[in-house]
Amino acid sequence: MSVKDRFFLERDKALLVVIDVQEKLCLAMNDKILHKLTRNIAILLETAQELGIPALITEQYVKGLGATLPELKEKAGNAGFFEKMAFSSCGSAEFMEKLTSTGRTQIIVTGMETHVCVLQTVIELRDAGFEVHVVRDAVMSRSKDNWQIAAEAMALTGAVPTSTESVLFQLLKVAGTEEFKKLSKLVR
Repeated sequence: MSVKDRFFLERDKALLVVIDVQEKLCLAMNDKILHKLTRNIAILLETAQELGIPALITEQYVKGLGATLPELKEKAGNAGFFEKMAFSSCGSAEFMEKLTSTGRTQIIVTGMETHVCVLQTVIELRDAGFEVHVVRDAVMSRSKDNWQIAAEAMALTGAVPTSTESVLFQLLKVAGTEEFKKLSKLVR
């Protein structure tokens, strides 16, 4: 695999995963960072919708942690929702069946908490042979230390660290298109 193949996202290979951005879990998060996270995930959901990229959204123990934030549900379009009890999204057979049925090999990962559900999901996705791109400005933990340790651990698995804007512009590839005009406004 070339460096370009490893680091560049391709819209026909990519799939977006949003992990556990749920109402009650969000109450424990830093408001300023949470605002940035939800804005960035909303941008990625809109991008996926516009470019025909599948999106899968997990929810950990909905009875206890509530549903996905309404502002993200509103941007989810035709994304699939999967309730889970395992910390790793890969622990949900339904999630894994849907993910593998798409034939997509590049998984864009966002959500919370970085050091628990996100980290465990990334490890299992890498172990299953997927190319994983972790959107570092769209994952969060209650503490910066836990976020930093998990970010380092995910990079050690071979997951590619990236940002919301990097994902957007890699998927767009070129300026001047109608998609570019519409989506680039999201990051201005």
